[in-house]
Amino acid sequence: MAHQHSSQAKRPASGGAQGVERGSEEVARLLAPRLAHFAGVARTEHVTRAAQEMGVPQSTLSRALVRLEQDLGVALFARRGRTVSLTPAGRTFLGAVERALADVERAAEQVRADADPAAGKVAFGFLHTMGAETVPALIHAFRADHPRVRFSLVQNYAEAMLERLRAGELDLCLTSPVPDAPDLVARRLDEQKLRLVVPADHRLAGRRRIRLAETAEEAFVTLEPGYGLRRITDDLCREAGFVPRVAFEGEETETLRGLVAAGLGVALLPPPAVPRPGVVELTVTAPRAVREIGVAWLAGHPDTPPVAAFKEFLLSRRGRLLA
Repeated sequence: MAHQHSSQAKRPASGGAQGVERGSEEVARLLAPRLAHFAGVARTEHVTRAAQEMGVPQSTLSRALVRLEQDLGVALFARRGRTVSLTPAGRTFLGAVERALADVERAAEQVRADADPAAGKVAFGFLHTMGAETVPALIHAFRADHPRVRFSLVQNYAEAMLERLRAGELDLCLTSPVPDAPDLVARRLDEQKLRLVVPADHRLAGRRRIRLAETAEEAFVTLEPGYGLRRITDDLCREAGFVPRVAFEGEETETLRGLVAAGLGVALLPPPAVPRPGVVELTVTAPRAVREIGVAWLAGHPDTPPVAAFKEFLLSRRGRLLA
């Protein structure tokens, strides 16, 4: 009798695929709060005992089970007073419910662990050129006071990191140029001088300083469009009065240095972590050749304690990030 009543309740309206899809979404939304109640009763096979264990009124639990069966249109329990036993449909449903609840519990444990002030996680992105010395030194200094904080590190070019920031995959990123966008918060931390890198046997190799306009006829090796350093290179050359003639576009500054050493062209690059043979690096006197380094995060996005601590640490390094 109970089964006949349940099978008639809350049936989705007949119609096309769109109506079926809406019905499925509605059922999932209705079922979610009742799954733990169902699992508790299935475990004890006793409504009163389950209500006591879960700390809910028995009447609330009984109503939740009835509504769950009505939403599904299937009897999950065979009832004998306050004692119940699972029907075949109930046993099938219980397996899926237990797996779903276990997944939720694992996810809850993970997010709690990531937010732990002492041992949580920071998802941090940074430019390739910051990876050899700057970022390792920053993390080493930060972990002196926060030894158990974990890092998920991503190296990429500026635009790709900002995309991951917006997607929620990164908490913070160290980037250049410093972005100016309404959905982001960015703070300038430091600036880095750029040098003109030329082959060791180049006509300019005997110089110590140079105006960028003197390189208007040179071939340049640069990073690909979309990289922050490429945009800075194009802007500086435009300010010097010319458009660079690009001989090669790459993804790594050290690859560009190697190509300069091979005589393929000249390049505007930040200082290397380790001096490279075969090239000479000149100071650019005009225009002022620097790139600003900043930290960015998503506006309005709440920080976990470890992210807040690392953000505060980075901001405290203003003017000495690259020291």
